[in-house]
Amino acid sequence: MRGGNIQLNELVIAIKGAGEMASAVAWRLYMANLRAIFMMETATPLAVRREVSFCEAVHCGSKTVEGVEAVKAGTAEDIPRMWHLGKVAVIIDPEWQTLKQIKPDVVVDAILAKQNLGTRKDDAHLVIGLGPGFVAGGDVHLVIETNRGHHLGRLISSGSAEPNTGIPGPVGGVAAARVLRAPAAGEFKSTRNIGEAVRQGEVIGRVGETEVVAGTDGVLRGLMRTPTWVPKGIKLGDIDPRGEAGFCYTISDKARAVAGSVLEAILRTFNT
Repeated sequence: MRGGNIQLNELVIAIKGAGEMASAVAWRLYMANLRAIFMMETATPLAVRREVSFCEAVHCGSKTVEGVEAVKAGTAEDIPRMWHLGKVAVIIDPEWQTLKQIKPDVVVDAILAKQNLGTRKDDAHLVIGLGPGFVAGGDVHLVIETNRGHHLGRLISSGSAEPNTGIPGPVGGVAAARVLRAPAAGEFKSTRNIGEAVRQGEVIGRVGETEVVAGTDGVLRGLMRTPTWVPKGIKLGDIDPRGEAGFCYTISDKARAVAGSVLEAILRTFNT
C-alpha cells in the first residue's frame, strides 16, 4: 500500500458495486480527474436506476452516465488499458479478487447492503463505507451518512451511520408508495420502460403470476432489468411523482451529495 504523499491523479480507486450510488461516486471522482477507477460487480446486478448505473456495462459491454463511459473488463489485466482510453472499468468480481491483483489506494464500499459483507480497513490506505453497517475507526477509516435529512453526506470518523429505517425517503412528498417491491419470490418480468409515465393502480410487471402495481402517479425513474429472479420484498422499481422524465437519466441529489463526500474524504486524506 502506498502512503499519502502521492499525486492525487495517481490514485487507484476501487469501488465495490456499480449501482446508482456507486456510479455517482465513480462519476464525481472521474469529473475531478481521479480517473484510475475500477468497479466490482456481480454477474446479475440488481440495480433499479439502470440509466444512471455503470453496472449496465455487465450486460451491454459499456454504459455512459452524464458523459462518462464505463466499459466491461474481462480480466484485471484489461483494466489499465481501459484507464488509458479514459474509461471507468467494470469487472464481474463479487468476491473482490481484483483487490489482490490491482492494489488500490482507496476502497469505497458502495454496495449499500446495510451490513459489512467483508470490507476491512487494511484493504487500502483509505477505506470508506457508505451508510449503515460499518464502524469508522473499526472496520473502515471513514463512514458516510446516506440517510436523507440534515446529516446526509456527513463524514463520520468515529462510529456509524444512522441505522436503516426501512422507510424510503420522500421524493415529491411521496415515500413508501413510490417504491415498487417484489410481492413474492420468483421471476420478475415487465414490458414497461424507464422514463414512461404511470398511474396509480397500473400493473407495472409481475413476479411469477403476482402483479406489481404502481402506488402513485409519476414517471418510472427506475426499473429492474427483466427477466430477473428476485427474493420477496426486494426493490423492483422507483416511481418519481414529480413527473420529470429527464430526472430518470441524471444523477439524483442524494447520490451527488454522497459522491461529493467521498471526494472530500479522499482530499482530506491525500491532499496534504
